[in-house]
Amino acid sequence: MGRKSGGWFTHFKDHTKLHKSQKSKDCTMASSSITSTNIIQNHDFSNGLHSWYPNSCDGAVVEKPSNRYAVIANRKQTWQGLEQDITSRISIGSTYNLSAIVGVSGEHLHGHADVIATLKLEYHGSETKYMSIKRTSISKDTWGNLEGTFVLPDKPDRVVLYLEGPAPGVNLLIESVVVTCATSHGTIERCLINEDENIILNPSFEDNVDNWSGRGCKIARHDSMGEGKIVPKFGKYFANATQRTQNWNGIQQDISGRVKRKVAYSVIATVRIFGNNVASADVRATLYVQNPDSREEYIGIANAQATDKDWIQLQGKFLLNGSPSKIVIYLEGPPPGVDILLNNLVVKHVDKIQPSPPPIIENVDYGVNIIANSDLRDGTTTGWFPLGNCALGITTGSPHVLPPTARDTLGPHEPLSGHGIHTTNRTQTWMGPAQMITDKIKLFVTYQVSAWVRLGHGTGGTHNVNVALGVDSQWVNGGQVEVTDDRWHEISGSFRIEKEFEKVMVYVQGPAPSVSFMLAGFQIFAVDRKARFKQLKQQTDKIRKQDVVLRFSNSDSTNMQGKMVIIKQIQNSFPIGSCISRSNIDNEDYVSFFLKHFNWAVFGNELKWYWTEPQQGSFNYRDADDLLEFCTRNNISVRGHCIFWDVDNTVQNWVKNLNKNDLAIAVNNRLTGLLTRYKNKFKHYDVNNEMLHGSFYRDRLGQEIRPNMFKLANKLDPSSLLFVNDYHVEDGCDTRSSPEKYIDQIFDLQEHGAPVGGVGVQGHIDSPVGSIVGSSLDKLGLTGLPIWFTELDVSSVNEHVRADDLEVMMREAFGHPGVEGIVLWGFWELFMSRENSHLVDAEGEVNEAGKRFIEVKKEWLSHAHGFIDEDNQFGFRGFEGSYEVEIVGICEKIVKRFVVEKGGPEVVILIDLATCVKSSPIFHMVKSGSMME
Repeated sequence: MGRKSGGWFTHFKDHTKLHKSQKSKDCTMASSSITSTNIIQNHDFSNGLHSWYPNSCDGAVVEKPSNRYAVIANRKQTWQGLEQDITSRISIGSTYNLSAIVGVSGEHLHGHADVIATLKLEYHGSETKYMSIKRTSISKDTWGNLEGTFVLPDKPDRVVLYLEGPAPGVNLLIESVVVTCATSHGTIERCLINEDENIILNPSFEDNVDNWSGRGCKIARHDSMGEGKIVPKFGKYFANATQRTQNWNGIQQDISGRVKRKVAYSVIATVRIFGNNVASADVRATLYVQNPDSREEYIGIANAQATDKDWIQLQGKFLLNGSPSKIVIYLEGPPPGVDILLNNLVVKHVDKIQPSPPPIIENVDYGVNIIANSDLRDGTTTGWFPLGNCALGITTGSPHVLPPTARDTLGPHEPLSGHGIHTTNRTQTWMGPAQMITDKIKLFVTYQVSAWVRLGHGTGGTHNVNVALGVDSQWVNGGQVEVTDDRWHEISGSFRIEKEFEKVMVYVQGPAPSVSFMLAGFQIFAVDRKARFKQLKQQTDKIRKQDVVLRFSNSDSTNMQGKMVIIKQIQNSFPIGSCISRSNIDNEDYVSFFLKHFNWAVFGNELKWYWTEPQQGSFNYRDADDLLEFCTRNNISVRGHCIFWDVDNTVQNWVKNLNKNDLAIAVNNRLTGLLTRYKNKFKHYDVNNEMLHGSFYRDRLGQEIRPNMFKLANKLDPSSLLFVNDYHVEDGCDTRSSPEKYIDQIFDLQEHGAPVGGVGVQGHIDSPVGSIVGSSLDKLGLTGLPIWFTELDVSSVNEHVRADDLEVMMREAFGHPGVEGIVLWGFWELFMSRENSHLVDAEGEVNEAGKRFIEVKKEWLSHAHGFIDEDNQFGFRGFEGSYEVEIVGICEKIVKRFVVEKGGPEVVILIDLATCVKSSPIFHMVKSGSMME
């Protein structure tokens, strides 16, 4: 934060040689040993002037081999110096110790100068107070100690610590500042404000609208509005944001200095809307964050549909990874002209929630059909009833075998009767055969759905058939299929209920009114997921492991038979990655978990077009550059997500407003700009995201735009594998993205010259069933392309059930020969697109799902031990990846490293034991007798 011109800084360096020997040992120890309890952020200026602010003067940090310190120059008043806001890190009544290492310098300084530590205490509605902590006299060009104590007698609205004192023109030098809290026993501990306190000032408007402001609009306090029809829900007052001309206008409060990094906060706002004849509108709570490097960020906290009739509660959470210089919370959202009313706002530390215990699940008959009279063997529809005024009858000629996914789960099964239900006289899409299954459903149990369905004879067109569940007033999707002809089609799906219910009805629906359909072999049964794991483990060993032979040699060709070898795999090379965002890498706890458990990454938003070019010609590659540099530095491979996104509501407005010709130019510019900038940087690209669910570019530019995107991308960066990427491909719950439709899309792209290189299965899945997922992967494998799970997440309110879901997906992916990588769509709470899907909570505690993830990954590491045989060899079967082998009995022991890569039926690795040097090169697999470099 130095001056933009002038030579004061260079001049200062020429005249400053401070003597380190004049510092006391006590002060040095305080600086080094209690940093962890220091409430001062960036106390030693290791992050420049981050968290510090020169008060009406200039500041910079000097780096020297022996030390680092801040220089505060161009001072025109004695009170000008360096300050830090400590409001959120200090409590009333506690005794604090201050210890600072300071100096003074200046061309015209002779002798000594005073340095003072001061507290500025700001109170809204009354005069600011100043509390002097300590004054010390410092000789020119020497370091001295500034030490004192202070107690905060009451609670100001803002507390600022600053160093001041020397005469105008004298430079103030600061090497470190430490403030700690001392107990009555003299020990040091961290003292913070009560984390249960609301950090919002004047939250209920008792002090009018002090501390509040309008964000692009006016605000005012009221005790009633609308001729007395609107009164506060809590307290005496509420505020309104009025004269709003933009959706983002609203009421706001600056909470800078009161929010701690890496701490989760809950937000509860009591809101409603008023005016402009709008009965309901979306109201959002948003956080504006400005970082010290001027980077701006908007964080969505919560949103809800507010009305003009009643107050509602808007609830959400947030966490800051870094240490912003400015933080503002505000309400926004309704159309211009609609007032936002705020009765109360509470922002405080999230209450600690105890981990969920494993659900108690008793007497589950896995694999047993809970549908009564499913096979209609008695020739009646007993147990069934028509939903609506349709008619149910019996039909014959249905399949005698279970649908494939049910057979995969259940194994051998007795033949079906060949009878089915024929539903006729339908006047609504929701009409069809139904059953009550309330007393047969257990909470937290995953159920598989399977049935044969067929349209009535002579029916034309394409119709959707859906298995639905009515759980009290909630609709649950149990699976669906698109039926286009007179053949029997398999419908498969799954569901799980996780909250108490009063009644559950299952029914089959979907075709257009007047269209009859037939249902046969209907099954709903609880799935024993662990029973499939045994099969998957065998499959995994078969497709992921290789026979490895270590062939040892030494300089004197002596036989090493009988020497013990201990083999330990350090890392499996199978790609397992995660979605990350720019703010995540400011959190060292997040980074530590990520680097320990993942070897691939994908950027959540930072590469998307709406992020890199939010306004035409205005580019933001800074965030993507930072993430790419982080990944490169840590040897993390990266997927490029995404070049385009075909879903209409994800396209930025300026792109939507282009005419056809200009849109074609913009598309070309996007491809050229992105892939030229990052050539050879991204191993994959999702070229046009979710083409099964959107068609923005095709609708405007014609059918050829899709293959042309792939062609140009490949021309610009031939090193990158180009993917299609879509969701609900693997779970049977979305007819738009069935495996068959995905395959058709891929083949169509290829027929038009698109160099499609990979199949992206996003994997946002609920209640996964292995046989359904596996069946989808088998079908996608027909393309011959590598399959990746690109955005995998699972969701359950119970961590143990979530862990089971995640294990299902990991094992299905790793156990399938067509799958070549798994990328999670995040792992850290509050930084995921779905609730109850995280593996690590917001403040860094690994939950049951995270522990299961680690356990399963650990299982995919091969270990072996034994003895070298008479041919100086040792064989084992192991996964691809990096290993260490310890040979015991030669030079006591030698440790060598080697890498197993994909090869033939047997991988031979030569290990030279010519010396007893314990540091060792890495050896790679060979298929013959020579070492591969």
